[in-house]
Amino acid sequence: MRLKKNKILRNMCVETTFLNDQLIQPIFVSENLESKKEIPGIPNNFVMNLKESIQQIELDLKNNQKNFLLFMIPKDKKDSDFNFNFQQNVISTIKNTFKNDMLLWADVCLCSMTTHGHCCLFDNNKNIDLSSSLSILSKIALNYAEAGVDGLAPSDMMDGRTVSIRKILDDNKYNLVPIMSYSSKFASNFYGPFRYAADSAPSFGDRKQYQLDYRNKSEAIRASVRCFEEGADLLMVKPGQGSIDLIQEIKIKTGLMVGAYQVSGEYAGIALAAEKELLNFNNALLESWHVMKRAGAQFIISYGARKSKELGISE
Repeated sequence: MRLKKNKILRNMCVETTFLNDQLIQPIFVSENLESKKEIPGIPNNFVMNLKESIQQIELDLKNNQKNFLLFMIPKDKKDSDFNFNFQQNVISTIKNTFKNDMLLWADVCLCSMTTHGHCCLFDNNKNIDLSSSLSILSKIALNYAEAGVDGLAPSDMMDGRTVSIRKILDDNKYNLVPIMSYSSKFASNFYGPFRYAADSAPSFGDRKQYQLDYRNKSEAIRASVRCFEEGADLLMVKPGQGSIDLIQEIKIKTGLMVGAYQVSGEYAGIALAAEKELLNFNNALLESWHVMKRAGAQFIISYGARKSKELGISE
């Protein structure tokens, strides 16, 4: 039932054709900005304040882009005693403005909220505090659901976070809020522009202790199977183009629909090559989407999703 509750979500899950509701546009909203700034390497994508994000979504809806993934960057970064007033205001304002004309997913993670920029909490010895991390991630998910988000996309890669989030949602009568899990997410070199946009570069170490090793296929498949077993409604590979060999096998092992996140570095590669007149941007972007669809991707998160109508993707 969670994947049938509105037309956009149903279109997102149609298996027999490529519809623009299967393309998801990331949106970055920051509490720190007076005016928007373009994200280096990914043209026509901005970090915005809330007012500007409303204007951008309104423009996107006119171009028939209705599916969005929201990233929120609060002003005050903490490592404990979090509050979610900014995030709840962003979600409720967007949803109250556009209601069911759009589908809003919210990224669930800690990297943009913490002083250290990691996706988890640490103990005094800088070891991952898994119990505390799962507790706060579940609290974030519940707060976003209470604010009215349509779906949740946990990206932290903590073991057990999907079942923890599903439980807190169900216990609080948000059982119809779907989870689109970042289920096979690699510690990749292709996230650079995103980390600039989300202000989420780690201040020490790296994320290899919890994100997947891109050299290991079986580990990546197991991660998606675990998210399936923990109650995810949709699964995702990231980076998308660098993970196309995983999609079909994950679908077979889980029976769930699997999407692909065309990450900022992958998208930037197309944009920068086009800038040097080495290829046609629109043609190359469309080709990249069809390659991911050919590999079995049910949905695609792309920084160019708002160009779907221009590129001739069916409504």
